[in-house]
Amino acid sequence: MNWSRYRFVSGFLFLASVIGMAFALYLEHVQGFEPCPLCVFQRVGLIALGVVSLIAFIHNPASNIMKRVYALLGLVGILWSAGVAARHVWLQNLPPDQVPSCGPGLDYLVDALPLKSVLSQVLSGSGECAVVDWSFLGQSLPVWSFLFFAVLALVSVWQLFRKYPA
Repeated sequence: MNWSRYRFVSGFLFLASVIGMAFALYLEHVQGFEPCPLCVFQRVGLIALGVVSLIAFIHNPASNIMKRVYALLGLVGILWSAGVAARHVWLQNLPPDQVPSCGPGLDYLVDALPLKSVLSQVLSGSGECAVVDWSFLGQSLPVWSFLFFAVLALVSVWQLFRKYPA
């Protein structure tokens, strides 16, 4: 493995995104866990990182500026996911009397409200987001998701600021 090569790191980020999405889809379609709105929003940033990383891998730009542009775009996507996951962890750790009530589903919100209102309502969370359906080693899925996104964000930051060979 040659971590000094831009293309290798872009391929790694793409593969990690695919694995993350594959696991999310496995939990949804095989294990039967219905994703809450915050889970869906976390997927958006992970997909963004994957798409940008795939484009960077295929393009393999010679220009250091373009390498940094791709890294920045991917970083923005994965920071979105990490931020939403952090909010999800916070909601799951609220005392039961402070958990927001369950609202309408994401499908209804998207159909009935403007995008700004949908974002506001989803990010404020709901009771369904506070339920812990799955855990591993005593930690919920949003905690593991946050850690996964944080590692991908660190790799993206390194990709953004590292020194590229001339």
